[in-house]
Amino acid sequence: MSIFNKVKKASRKLAAIDDKTKNMVLNAVADAIVANKTALLEANADDLKRMDRSNPLYDRLQLSDMRLEGIASDMRNVAALPSPLGKVILDRTLPNGLHLKRVTVPFGVIGMIYEARPNVSFDVFSLCFKSGNACLLRGGKDADCSNRAIVSLIHNVLRHNGITESAVELLPATHEATGQLLSAVGYVDLCIPRGGKNLIDFVRNTAKVPVIETGAGVVNTYFDAFGDVQMGKSIINNAKTRRVSVCNALDCLIIHQSRLTDLPALCDLLSNCNVLIYADEQAFMALNGHYPSELLRHATEESYGTEFMDYIMAIRTVPSLDDALRHIANFGSGHSECIITNNAENAAKFQSNVDAACVYWNAPVSFTDGAQFGLGAEIGISTQKLGPRGPMGLNEITTYKWLIEGHGQIREK
Repeated sequence: MSIFNKVKKASRKLAAIDDKTKNMVLNAVADAIVANKTALLEANADDLKRMDRSNPLYDRLQLSDMRLEGIASDMRNVAALPSPLGKVILDRTLPNGLHLKRVTVPFGVIGMIYEARPNVSFDVFSLCFKSGNACLLRGGKDADCSNRAIVSLIHNVLRHNGITESAVELLPATHEATGQLLSAVGYVDLCIPRGGKNLIDFVRNTAKVPVIETGAGVVNTYFDAFGDVQMGKSIINNAKTRRVSVCNALDCLIIHQSRLTDLPALCDLLSNCNVLIYADEQAFMALNGHYPSELLRHATEESYGTEFMDYIMAIRTVPSLDDALRHIANFGSGHSECIITNNAENAAKFQSNVDAACVYWNAPVSFTDGAQFGLGAEIGISTQKLGPRGPMGLNEITTYKWLIEGHGQIREK
């Protein structure tokens, strides 16, 4: 029996598992993560040995005691959330007496394609299992040892609790497996790519199964004419340096030209992490002599609209809020954008006009995260408009069906 058929059959069995059992299993997996840290870190070390430390993906690939504790905590948080299934989202009786209800149900089988991020294996399993979906994982070859150890751990817990292991399966990290997943019509109900622009473009252009796009983020922060310097300094540093390899990391600082004298202060903390800055002419002149010369370069047009995934940031100077909005419209990716200002009118205009999944006022874009939004974990951050948008948790990976109750009515026309 093919792995696709096994997972499809498992998805039907998951629909019959009660929420109490699901929560018990998720907590058991969380306990197993903590109890098996050594084995998981050893597998992860095998992956890390094959990657250059200078690669921006190294940070995404790396697990640690603290990160495993966080993953276990997120899994327990998912277990504690209300079930997303069986919710009545519409209830009405038609004039002819037919009673209609629209009720949430699982998609069935969710395929996940992702790069060097082994934590995604745990996140996807927890959200899919809680929402009654089986999942097919196709992780990157860079994280293959980690992913195999993770899925083996989950399988052990499922087997111990009498639940089919095919609730989650890991495909080989090959192009052939990717092609099979994207062509698995009738077996895969939804595919979610999570990674860089090239991966997402490939999945969108190749898939024969439905796709929700997630992940790619060209993220901007606009420091307005009415921005607070100390607040801005902290927000910019956190957005850029907290974790540079993630999709919510800051790529471009846009600054109102009247605040260029404050630019050295706004960028002061960035030099502690050796952030390389590509600045336009006005910003370059404002920083020259105030920021390490070896970390300051002239921007080109290619500096904007780039997801750096590294300790690199672009700066663009604008004469007005409208010009900042135009820059974001031209170079943003619809992921997360921020304005730093004490002017409520400007903030309202920014949040109303920016076309992105998450639009911030005086808070760093680093908060774009399912766990931070109270979703327990996330299966991805959707940048599209059809269907889910922004961090996707339990509710975003359910669909619905109509339940119709009658008492003998017939349709006359």
